Amino acid sequence: MDDSRGARSSARASAAVLGALLLLAGCSSGGSDKNGDPGGRITQQSKAADPFWVNPDGTAARQLAAYTTSGDKAKAEQIRKIAEQPVGEWVGPENPEQEARGFTEAAEKSDRTALLVLYDIPHRDCGQYSQGGAADGNAYRAWIDAVARGIEDRPTIVILEPDAVLHLVDGCTPAQFQEERYDLLKGAVAKLKSLQNTKVYLDAGNAGWGHPDQIFQRLGQAGIDQADGFSVNVSNFYSTQDSIAYGKQLSSKVGGKHFVIDTSRNGNGPYTAGDPAQRWCNPPGRALGETPTTRTADPLVDAYLWVKRPGESDGTCKGGPKAGNWWASYALALAESSR
Repeated sequence: MDDSRGARSSARASAAVLGALLLLAGCSSGGSDKNGDPGGRITQQSKAADPFWVNPDGTAARQLAAYTTSGDKAKAEQIRKIAEQPVGEWVGPENPEQEARGFTEAAEKSDRTALLVLYDIPHRDCGQYSQGGAADGNAYRAWIDAVARGIEDRPTIVILEPDAVLHLVDGCTPAQFQEERYDLLKGAVAKLKSLQNTKVYLDAGNAGWGHPDQIFQRLGQAGIDQADGFSVNVSNFYSTQDSIAYGKQLSSKVGGKHFVIDTSRNGNGPYTAGDPAQRWCNPPGRALGETPTTRTADPLVDAYLWVKRPGESDGTCKGGPKAGNWWASYALALAESSR
């Protein structure tokens, strides 16, 4: 297995959860730029540097509340490093319109931009830990349409289909599905870019999988020309410096497109021990990376983002729970190792 095929988390918020989320956004987030409330409450980061919405009812926020209630101050302060940062909301397959509306409305109410991750392409993850996705092309198109109806004109950044293009390059996606996948991705970009305030970044792998020469033409077939740019290092661990170098090489081959970097867990760089085929999956000794911001080290980099939600498992490896499930001990280790 290529080390880029990390398992992905997926938000599957019910109506009740979204109702509570909106209530919390109104009562505890508001438009405040304050963060680090000593009572465990989650508020927004400074909009000038970090315009993205912090979910006050995210998995890390709930863990913070639990540690605060139990009086475990040391663990609470570590988990706060995750809970007070904006992370990607992975829209689930069951209620895409409802979820997209709930997240974007809550973000707009806090005068922030929502960060959504769309990960439902048919034949997803090549049968690995995050296998699944829409049943077929028509189901995927309907899902994208529903997400778009949920977003409407609210400010949103979309990370579109982690690994979907990469798996066209490495041969993981069977030949009979490849033409359809290009069509689905191109259609998704066009649909989302028809929305007034949505930016779309098509996923483009990471610094460790291969060379930009191997993927830039595929990105063209998938609609990169219509997108705002591409994303790199999603759910992976390559350093920000290496990710910038990879992104700049790729940008030069796709018309100077800008890009965003997932810095959620790259504080110590990639894991280099053990089975190379499994180094991407819940590696030990990793750390949180740069916090989300639009103030980056290069003008081509639009933002550092936490696309992968730190503390959620990559899959059932190295003692981890199922992909996307919260793993408190791993979250603590990431936070404790971070600078």
